[in-house]
Amino acid sequence: MLALLFPGQGSQFKGMGRELFARYPNHVAEAEAILGYGLREIIASDQLVQTQYTQPALFVFNALKYLEWQQNALDKPAFAAGHSLGEYSALFAAGVFDFATGLRLVAERGRLMAEARAGKMAAVLGWTAERLRRVLTEIGATTIDLANDNSPSQQVISGPADDMPQVCETLRAAGARVAELRVSAAFHSRYMRAASEAFATALSAVSFSPPGFPVISNVDAAPYVEGRARELLSRQIAEPVRWTESIRWLLDAGVEEFVELGPRPVLSKMVTQIRSVPAPKQQGGGPGPDQRSQPIPLNRSTVPAAEPEEGRSLAPQSLGSETFRRRYGLRYAYVAGAMYKGIASPKLVIRMARARLLAFLGAGGLSLERLEADLETIRAATRPGEPWGANLLASVERPELEEQTVDLYTRLRVPVVEAAAYMQITPALARYRVAGLRVGADGEIEAGHRVIAKVSRPEVARAFLSPAPAQLVAELERRGQISPQQARLAARVPMADDLCIESDSGGHTDRGVLTVLLPRMLRLRDEQVAQHGYKRSVSVGAAGGIGTPEAAAAAFVLGADFVLTGSINQCTVESGTSEAVKDLLATLDVQDVTCAPAGDMFELGAQVQVVRKQTLFPARANRLYSLYQHHESLETLEPRVRRQIEERYFGRSFEAVWEETRRYYAEADPEVLARAEQSPKKRMALVFRWYFIHSNRLALAGDPHARRDYQVHCGPALGAFNQWVAGTELADWRHRHVDELGERIMTEASRLLGERMAAFARGQQVDTISRAG
Repeated sequence: MLALLFPGQGSQFKGMGRELFARYPNHVAEAEAILGYGLREIIASDQLVQTQYTQPALFVFNALKYLEWQQNALDKPAFAAGHSLGEYSALFAAGVFDFATGLRLVAERGRLMAEARAGKMAAVLGWTAERLRRVLTEIGATTIDLANDNSPSQQVISGPADDMPQVCETLRAAGARVAELRVSAAFHSRYMRAASEAFATALSAVSFSPPGFPVISNVDAAPYVEGRARELLSRQIAEPVRWTESIRWLLDAGVEEFVELGPRPVLSKMVTQIRSVPAPKQQGGGPGPDQRSQPIPLNRSTVPAAEPEEGRSLAPQSLGSETFRRRYGLRYAYVAGAMYKGIASPKLVIRMARARLLAFLGAGGLSLERLEADLETIRAATRPGEPWGANLLASVERPELEEQTVDLYTRLRVPVVEAAAYMQITPALARYRVAGLRVGADGEIEAGHRVIAKVSRPEVARAFLSPAPAQLVAELERRGQISPQQARLAARVPMADDLCIESDSGGHTDRGVLTVLLPRMLRLRDEQVAQHGYKRSVSVGAAGGIGTPEAAAAAFVLGADFVLTGSINQCTVESGTSEAVKDLLATLDVQDVTCAPAGDMFELGAQVQVVRKQTLFPARANRLYSLYQHHESLETLEPRVRRQIEERYFGRSFEAVWEETRRYYAEADPEVLARAEQSPKKRMALVFRWYFIHSNRLALAGDPHARRDYQVHCGPALGAFNQWVAGTELADWRHRHVDELGERIMTEASRLLGERMAAFARGQQVDTISRAG
């Protein structure tokens, strides 16, 4: 795959583009009419270095280079990216706006940025962004921002003109090579917020088209999402250029060839540097050589240590693990978990994928035919590199169903599964994992089939943190289901790429406590990674009870690498459940859920967390389980009890229920039917389990006459979410879109954490209002 790159300021030189401009006289004439001055005179004069002239001249140059390249290109590019100003050229190439609109925007951008004063910038060479951030913190340079992360050895900082000289001197003393830049302001920093806000006004009058191919945003280091162009272009002025992350995203997406279209090849050199340095690890392995410098005292009289700003947010992208985000190509370390029977629908998965957020199709309980159709829908609607997956459930009673599901996932190239309800590693799960292993061009092991395992018990976590069991791998190789090379590679990687620690969640739940479980699992992860000597660490995320920014912030403070939401996504436009259920869910508070027996694990006494408001399902389900415990057959039930269940719960006789159940198992699982026909207790269990299936169907269909029997899996997180958004447009679920919930939760969580950190730095508490809008 090929990606186009467009440089920004710094790539210009006096006299550039004379011949190019001569080949496109009509475009140049149009540009000069829009700008009100002669472009050809500007590029030949010293004025070219002035921001208000540099930016329009570069946009025109880059745009014409693209038109020239396009005339000879055999195919359109797979992606495009531009550095700072160059992003406008990339958006023009992708058809987001036309030449005239792009030039007007760039001219206004250049004017606003040129008006900014009293700031300076400096290039810091030889250091990674991580090291530079750490040293700036150590020396108390709180007024300085990282403006550009250009490559693993080239950064740019911005800050007040009075502070920059001493900071540069201190960085040089620490071993960095520092060169102050000839600019008039602190671009791509907090000091450009006024220009950013003013530019937002100009952007509000522009209509943007969907890109013809993905364009990587400097702000997110991920492709633009439809509807966010105004926001991202406004923010870009005052936020850092994440170039290293952008290029690594493209490399992870499979880009092999980069073509730079600009006055001179400044970005191509950065790409070479980025390619030559592996992405830093986020956990394990200890600090690298460039992370061990000692703190250096700063002359505080020269650079005063500013108080943390009240209400100043962290970046949402800074929450969680960068490794996790890069692994799946995500904007945020935020995931929407699977909800059974397609409640986590193809619509939901596709919407999240287009927003560069990961979601899992709710495959549990779907027929193989329906599952295949849903997967094909997702594949057809998503672009290469967009994140998505499906869940894979352990099946004790029907292991052949798990095998058939893995066959389907392998054939349709499902990139990642959410493995749930596993107590041990099964042959089917091991096959999915190991059959995707291969050795990449760099000699490292690549996982074609990724696994995120949902766990709530340390012994299960340990199984997923270990390599696939040797005996299973040997059997898979003997059957020819994996290659000899894959069998050898299996011993060098864990069963799961990542763990998701599930606490008190909707649906199946152990009623775990996140503050207990997550620290335990993080320590276990560190122990197992060290014990097995894995080259890459395993991210550990948090699920269960996460429905508000406060809950997400708490999970990240505990050390979560990502958060996974469930219950709140059930009450969105994209959810696959009925409108009647969504209307009910939107009214819940935290006390409106309770536990009931799990229909699929009825005889084992497992529980699910469900809605109790306006429904009798929890009470009826618990009574059925109590009767099952205390009776050996349906025939031993008291006539009064039997009549009540048949008339009020089932709406039909036990015989009618058994006949429907018998027909199903005769086709789906004859062995279970044979056991039931020999065991009255087993027959009673299957008849009672019918009610759980029936109550699911009623809820999914939204039968208005059967609300009292709705079975709706849900945790208290949705009640907390409802109270958070009360009084806003999100109080109505018809305004809730799954990706926007994630965006708001992550943005608000970052703001909350920023305020808490500022308060802690001052040694005081602060009352914080959490905003849904």
